Amino acid sequence: MSEKFNSVHGCGCEKPQPVRLCALRQKEVINICTCRSLGCITDLEIDCRTGCVLAIIVPGPGRLCWFLGRDFEYVIPWRCIVQIGSDIILVDVKEEDCRKKCE
Repeated sequence: MSEKFNSVHGCGCEKPQPVRLCALRQKEVINICTCRSLGCITDLEIDCRTGCVLAIIVPGPGRLCWFLGRDFEYVIPWRCIVQIGSDIILVDVKEEDCRKKCE
């Protein structure tokens, strides 16, 4: 899995294959550096000028009680996606670099 997901169309294929957000949200995000599950996608970061997806957003772990919210979320650049499978998304990231404080 040393080959990155990005290529001509950003997906490793000759012809782009559209994927809906609702389909992405059902897939578990796994960091291949730590073999750890980061959770499921809750949002996308999109460049409004080009329409390109810049990053996927995965919520960080909850505080003591889930209703207290979260301290941070993972903002994972699209270029860090290694592969999108039928039920998981593999990413190659340093988790500390992707953490963003929740506002």
